[in-house]
Amino acid sequence: MTAMVPVAAKKDFVRWFLKRYKLKRRECVWILNYLLSHEHLLQNVHFTDEAHYCPRSMVMSVTGTESIPFRFYKGNLMTADAEKSFHDLRLHPDDKMYIQLNFPNSHASPQYASVREENPFLPAYLQVSESDRKIAERLIEETVATMTADMLMKRIDEALDTNDKERFITLSAMLNDMKIAKD
Repeated sequence: MTAMVPVAAKKDFVRWFLKRYKLKRRECVWILNYLLSHEHLLQNVHFTDEAHYCPRSMVMSVTGTESIPFRFYKGNLMTADAEKSFHDLRLHPDDKMYIQLNFPNSHASPQYASVREENPFLPAYLQVSESDRKIAERLIEETVATMTADMLMKRIDEALDTNDKERFITLSAMLNDMKIAKD
């Protein structure tokens, strides 16, 4: 699991989230506000994806999404009763709680990324393997290099068309440096 997210960062995120989104169930707003006022509980809260794999978790969704409004999971129990999760929070303040928030473009949100943690209970078949991660990184690097070389070639052609010798020499040197670094 990634490094622990500070409580202050979680508080800032929850406040940001509550200001911008309307949850499908009002009880979810109550739960998040309750967490804001109880730092000890928030310390044991982890925002993650695929929370239903966790031993104790909640899934909350905002209006305008296709996702389920609310689910609470504990062991083999699953319920849509938000009051049960609220009571469980109060009765077991030292147990970890994993929360998944479903809202538009959540994966592109820097605010959510700042508090989201890897799910330690995600089954292996759903996790990205190290070899797949390296392949993806290599593909990105190759794509960037190809696009950069194409852009340099286009600018070199423009420099030739405009008879700009100085620009041609500079851009050609950059392209050669790229080719040398690649080899």
